[in-house]
Amino acid sequence: MAHFTTKDGTEIYFNDWGTGQPIVFSHGWPLSADAFEDQMFYFAERGYRVIAHDRRGHGRSSQPLGGNDMDNYADDLAALVSHLGLADAIHVGHSTGGGEVARYIGRHGTARVAAAVLIGAVPPLMLKTAANPAGLPIEVFDGIRAGVQADRSQFFIDLSMPFYGYNRPGARISQGVRDSFWRQGMAAGMPASHYCIKAFSETDLTEDLKRFDKPTLILHGDDDQIVPIIASAAQSSKIVAGNELRVYAGGDHGICTTQKDRVNADLWQFVSGLAAP
Repeated sequence: MAHFTTKDGTEIYFNDWGTGQPIVFSHGWPLSADAFEDQMFYFAERGYRVIAHDRRGHGRSSQPLGGNDMDNYADDLAALVSHLGLADAIHVGHSTGGGEVARYIGRHGTARVAAAVLIGAVPPLMLKTAANPAGLPIEVFDGIRAGVQADRSQFFIDLSMPFYGYNRPGARISQGVRDSFWRQGMAAGMPASHYCIKAFSETDLTEDLKRFDKPTLILHGDDDQIVPIIASAAQSSKIVAGNELRVYAGGDHGICTTQKDRVNADLWQFVSGLAAP
């Protein structure tokens, strides 16, 4: 298995398939690189080099107690880009991974970036504040923390229902998808499972979004029960210059899985329309 070691000694696992222009995928909490397997395989078969890492504390990466914050997540992503010598990379981030991509651009710029894609992403800020009245109250995130600490395994089983919109009338529930969500979630360590909640909910990424100067695609479901569109994509699309927003009517948080064919088609249209590096 491929790993590299960050400056603080954390081992980061990554998948690296194919050749061609690189597409780098940053996954959501509490998942792993496996959450993007449908997109990665699709693009690897079409001549792209696809790379996805397990965020520190998640999946097959090591599980440090510290460093579970957006700054370190972004620096780990920059270290991966540097380790692999990537240039003209297309960065795709889902949920927390969208925050990671935003903070990466905010901290490290776009010299190595060709484009960005935010899918069901947390920016600019999930937490409700006086300046962000559309956000969710802190009690929501306190409840997630309490659920993780009380019975993490059962909490992840239960969370898979709203995550994929399986709690909606008429939903076609895949037990396999729910099992995969649980498996990925339980591969994360308790420190990341707990501290990442603060990272994805309380990190204000507004200034990071202002540094986007490459083509950007934003995909979001309007029935996303995990990252409500009103406090995320609806706001990000007003901040990122020259972005394209595509709203999935009735779309849930897990559209990379539940609507993978549409997501892949939208990504293909966007990526194939970029100028050749």
